[in-house]
Amino acid sequence: MNVDFAAYVARRRQAAPGDRGEGYAYVGDLRVRRALKTVRPVELAVTHTVKLAQSFLNSELLGGAVKVGPQQFTRLHEIAGRCAGLLGIPRPTVYVVPRIDAINAATFGTEDDSFIMVNSATMDYLTDEELTFIIGHECGHIQNNHVVYLTTLHLLTQMARAVLGLVLAPLIYPATLALQSWSRAAEITCDRAGLLCCRDLSVGIRAFVKLAVSNQRLFDEINLDAYLDQLRQGQDAGLGRLGELGRSHPYLPKRVEHLRIFADSALYRAAVGGEGGLTREELERQTADLVKVV
Repeated sequence: MNVDFAAYVARRRQAAPGDRGEGYAYVGDLRVRRALKTVRPVELAVTHTVKLAQSFLNSELLGGAVKVGPQQFTRLHEIAGRCAGLLGIPRPTVYVVPRIDAINAATFGTEDDSFIMVNSATMDYLTDEELTFIIGHECGHIQNNHVVYLTTLHLLTQMARAVLGLVLAPLIYPATLALQSWSRAAEITCDRAGLLCCRDLSVGIRAFVKLAVSNQRLFDEINLDAYLDQLRQGQDAGLGRLGELGRSHPYLPKRVEHLRIFADSALYRAAVGGEGGLTREELERQTADLVKVV
């Protein structure tokens, strides 16, 4: 099935919020998200997050952050605008956080008031093309209505590390595990969004590895194929695969292999002006086979 991405974007501008992202979203993400609505601990956690998020985010996450705009961090401002335009969403609010110890970006807030946070190290070490992949990924979270669930998972993780986590364990742990399962599928969706924005598979893979090593000097010395093969060997073992159950992101080799599969799909090729490629059904089948934990 060929997908006209330009036509999808046009439809997206008129779509109801519940339809966001379904033109390219990983079917596993959509399926798990629908199931989460029936999980009582998750629904309770989400409800309380919406009530608490604003004060928490303002005090903890935005302290010291600098808002991106046309007169400051213009490079990032322009990239965010391009990604938003390609995905057919309003330009997102973006903040730069003064952290030089890790390359990272994240999206928090509520569906009505979401924002992207980018560590300052990310701007130092990533090229404009790699930043486009990362910001496109984060825009994918906004487009696909992931934001409240992401914020809920962040809050639950913080609570679990505190003494309060012992008191609220019956709520925290079931909800956290359910949301981590969803999050791994959601990352696949948003990796697709990143590639649709940067339109270069090698750029996406480089961005992944830079995020993993968080050090430009180390990245310059890495052989990408050898590094990914090393990770793959370590995670093929049973314990390595089970370890993914407690993670919010799939292991890096899975994300790279999925990105390669998506780059071979009719959906992606149509978006970049090409032809042919995997049908949507085959894309989702291969992706599901790849991302299974056990």
